[in-house]
Amino acid sequence: MDLSSEKIQRILSKYKFHDVAIEELQKIHRIYPGMKPTTGTYTFSDSTQKDLIRLIGNLPVKYEGRTYNFPVLLWLLDSFPFTPPICFLRPTANMVIREGKHVDARGRIFLPGLSNWDHPKSSVAGLLTEMIAKFEEDPPLSAKPTGEDKDPHELLAFVSNFKNNDGVGRNQNQANYKVSVIGGGDLGMASVMSILSKCQVNKLVFIDVAESSTKGGSTDLEIFSLPNVEVSRDYSASAGSRVVVVTANAWSSEQSYVSVVQTNVDLYRGIISNVARLSPNAVMIIASQPVDIMTHVAWRQSGLPPTHVIGAGCNLDSMRLSHTLDINLNTHKPAWVIGELSDNKGEPDWINEIFTGSFVLHKQSL
Repeated sequence: MDLSSEKIQRILSKYKFHDVAIEELQKIHRIYPGMKPTTGTYTFSDSTQKDLIRLIGNLPVKYEGRTYNFPVLLWLLDSFPFTPPICFLRPTANMVIREGKHVDARGRIFLPGLSNWDHPKSSVAGLLTEMIAKFEEDPPLSAKPTGEDKDPHELLAFVSNFKNNDGVGRNQNQANYKVSVIGGGDLGMASVMSILSKCQVNKLVFIDVAESSTKGGSTDLEIFSLPNVEVSRDYSASAGSRVVVVTANAWSSEQSYVSVVQTNVDLYRGIISNVARLSPNAVMIIASQPVDIMTHVAWRQSGLPPTHVIGAGCNLDSMRLSHTLDINLNTHKPAWVIGELSDNKGEPDWINEIFTGSFVLHKQSL
């Protein structure tokens, strides 16, 4: 490794452990000769700046049988190697960062080897090896989409590209369709089973929320080890999701529909912001009760655009009503439940009318 340039020598001379730092840099060169030293000015979070040595190079990452070069940048602090480097991805113009478990939206890299840094047990060479292994599990860079403007009805386009089990094809260019369901219980499990049976997704993550009254069901999924399904209790598993379905509820049978609102708002504080940070481009579907109120809460807490936070509303009730009418009256017509749920949801107000060929059921509002 060439450390002879005047600028590198000048900055290295100010390092607290000058000789040890040079020895470590030579070790890096023997194992990863593609990592080249240069100098630069790093700006810290408090806006202070310092001239530092940095390493720039590409890491060979194997994914689905092919090898990709992931450009990285490591800033070496003046207490190096006794403090860990500050690591970033360095995407080219045709690359886009995929925020995930080990990389944030700015491309900063977070790894166990960094948080548990302990020289001489820890080294940059070992860190780069760990980096490659983690990137092969979950690549943090992808090719940037080219040319065409996005469809303004992106959600509808996204849903229509799913493949149903009846053999209807989806777009030949397979995208990364990852869906996460947050919250267990009957509704969470129903969501998981519906997605698995009707949609083809690359990965489905089921996160059972301990504080939710709807917890449960994850054990069954763990027992059967369904393909492309990950069961977790860590929100970081949802990183990079295209769709997030939130079914978590803190509602118990002893609470009224009104009193549960604050309880669920408090529950959401620990869920929504974390999920939105991990999947900033996701569409969030809210099924927690009361749906309309919690959808508004999720939108405020997430910071997502309003078009990306959607309430399930009375869609499930409508499908149940249609099914019941089919069985009992042989109607074969769509039926709609309109209006917010309330404490008397078991005794809705029936309206004896047919509207545009459909049955309509109004529920009393809160």
